Amino acid sequence: MSADGLMNLLAARRSVRRFKPDPVAEADLSRLIEAATLAPSASNKQPWRFLVVTSRSTIDAMADAVRSAVERIALAVPKDSEAAFRAYGDYFTRFSGAPAVIVPICRGPTILSHLASGDLGEGDRARIAAMESQSALIGASLALENLLLMAHAMGLGASGMTGPLVADDRLRTLLEVPASWTIVALVPIGHPDEDPTPKDRKPAEKVTRWIR
Repeated sequence: MSADGLMNLLAARRSVRRFKPDPVAEADLSRLIEAATLAPSASNKQPWRFLVVTSRSTIDAMADAVRSAVERIALAVPKDSEAAFRAYGDYFTRFSGAPAVIVPICRGPTILSHLASGDLGEGDRARIAAMESQSALIGASLALENLLLMAHAMGLGASGMTGPLVADDRLRTLLEVPASWTIVALVPIGHPDEDPTPKDRKPAEKVTRWIR
């Protein structure tokens, strides 16, 4: 693919949250995971795993858990902000209409933190722990972008959703996520039933600071 072709693919991708009821072939879901695993990661640790949920009862239970969390939060926000939050929180359950939900999870390496001796200061220890955790999340996020781009190239709809993580505790239980692993996002996958319009993007020059 040329640089222009890649730029066109990047520009054309949309976050899709409305899906047709048709199932997605398992072979297509496997291909999305394969694309995700081609992403780079720190020291090539590949700190990701992918849970592929096609069980309707499980997806419904996940959505119920998120709705319950949104309701608890809505009751705790100021009254003049409650309606706005509920409208925002409605987006958190948009994965519920998808025939499949891919859940990337990650776990940070602990090599350096285990190697560090007791003489190392608390500040350095904290920075090492943060680096290890963030390297896993960054690697999984790169894999997620691969997945989203591949889905678009295959004519599938998808979006990376972090809003549902307000119910992280219940989602972890429902999906049997080990304690040492972190849920990165929920990624609904399906045949799109909408064609979202492009969102405004900040110009590159507005988000760039050159240090020459």
